[in-house]
Amino acid sequence: MRDYRPVLDDHLFLLRDVLQATPSLQALAPFAETDDGLLVQVLDEAAKFVAQVVAPLQAAGDAPGCRFEQGRVSTPPGFADAYRAFWQAGWPSLACAPEDGGQGLPWLLEGVLYEMLSGANHGWTMAPGLLHGAYECLKHHGSDELKSRYLPRIASGEWLATMCLTEPHAGSDLGLARTQAVAQADGSFRITGTKIFISGGEHDLSENIVHLVLAREPGAAPGPKGLSLLLAPKVMPDGTRNAIVCERIEEKMGLHGSPTCVLRFDQATGWRVGEAGRGLNAMFVMMNAARLHVALQGIGLLDAAWQKAHAYALERTQMRAPGALRGDGPADPIIRHPAVRRILDTERAWIDGLRVLAYRTGIELDVARHHEDKARRAAAQQWCSLVTPVLKSICTEQGFAGASRCLQVFGGHGYIREWGIEQIVRDSRVAMIYEGTNEIQAIDLLVRKVLPDGGAALAALLDGLAGELDAGNAADAQVQERLGAARRLTVELVSASSQSPTLACEAADDYLRLVGLALFGWAWRRIESSPGGAAARWSEPAAAAKLRILPEFDMRLQILRSQCSAADVPAHRLPAA
Repeated sequence: MRDYRPVLDDHLFLLRDVLQATPSLQALAPFAETDDGLLVQVLDEAAKFVAQVVAPLQAAGDAPGCRFEQGRVSTPPGFADAYRAFWQAGWPSLACAPEDGGQGLPWLLEGVLYEMLSGANHGWTMAPGLLHGAYECLKHHGSDELKSRYLPRIASGEWLATMCLTEPHAGSDLGLARTQAVAQADGSFRITGTKIFISGGEHDLSENIVHLVLAREPGAAPGPKGLSLLLAPKVMPDGTRNAIVCERIEEKMGLHGSPTCVLRFDQATGWRVGEAGRGLNAMFVMMNAARLHVALQGIGLLDAAWQKAHAYALERTQMRAPGALRGDGPADPIIRHPAVRRILDTERAWIDGLRVLAYRTGIELDVARHHEDKARRAAAQQWCSLVTPVLKSICTEQGFAGASRCLQVFGGHGYIREWGIEQIVRDSRVAMIYEGTNEIQAIDLLVRKVLPDGGAALAALLDGLAGELDAGNAADAQVQERLGAARRLTVELVSASSQSPTLACEAADDYLRLVGLALFGWAWRRIESSPGGAAARWSEPAAAAKLRILPEFDMRLQILRSQCSAADVPAHRLPAA
């Protein structure tokens, strides 16, 4: 079965024709010269690199996986050479500032690149996946000395980076972290503790690894407000090895090409990034971009699964399809069978609609960073704050569920390793867990972002999207009705939550899904109403979106209304537990 290949025409149609990305970017001073030609050139070269260098290592990296020996980790054959070619070609520095050795291009282009990389080889892509987040964190919060020493090499990708957050007893609740950081007379710190689930904590891809470590200084406040952020390199400035020990790598369900490490810090040397006790604030600067990266992983993996299933369905023949003309022969390619077409069209609808939302969010990230108007920057930041948790959750969930559906096209062959589809199913599952589980994304959306302002910010976002549509057009009016229903439901939920201390957390997953489906319907309306949107390439998944995906909105709406109604029942009338 052929390797993943980015379909450049699809990306460009959504960016240029559907979202008009070029004028949006040109309105930002740093990207005034970013025209369609540059967009095409960068993404064309990216697609070539991904297809020719990274994709062929997908299966070859999964079978042997990473090897752990006496504290050292070796990545699968070919991984180190591919990574060297990657950073030396300048791909990690795409969106980094020119003064740091970067190319100063929009984050949007980096996002599309990493979607392609994830579809080609998720395990390999885990290595550079944290680079830009580490770059942003250090650029905004690092001292001049730290930036001088580390920022250019992180920007170029010459040195890779990690985020050392999780501890054996402290997963999502980082406030329970016990790792200690003790200040020294020379301004450095001695770090002691154990971190787990550290992607790329040890490997042979780069000469140095820059660890960003959450730790607690003596006397610090308990909980998350007492955490500081430290930078601890694998190799010290004098060339000696820091006291950071890789105790083992995890045996995982998937991502065998990416080492997930247990790291022990034995009074390792580090330097504080940002202020004492404000480590989480320093890390949050990269959260929206990091979570959007994970959303794009889900899209890329689903696209890779779809490509394999589509290619197989074109070649595999079985009994004659219903309605086949006489004389066609005893068997047809299974792509002619309605059951197979249903799977392929539905998953393609998910890919296309989610891409529009992710790319729009990438544009808003660039606007939030660079627009000259303060109000426009604030609106863009609000979009990213509200839509990013929706995308992280819905894209990764569909990446896994959709890959499993694509495996179904293969029948029994899909369960066998040689076809490659089962690896995508295994690799995609973790994206629903890391960078904040999908349940945490739902709570973040509803409890932390919608309820505090009574849903005002989300209402403004939904109204803005509805205002882009024409109420006199029946298709547009249907999308407007979903957006309006989501807004009205939000009002109900805000009111009902005041009557029940647990309702918001109970309803959060359904609520995120409802908002995601409303946005998804808007995205598909943008595709259909664009020049070229009526072509068969887009009309077939559009039909699947309307028939098989968007009806779920009404189901979620009913579930949430029922929960709101139950919350309004006085406590003495509720059945006993």
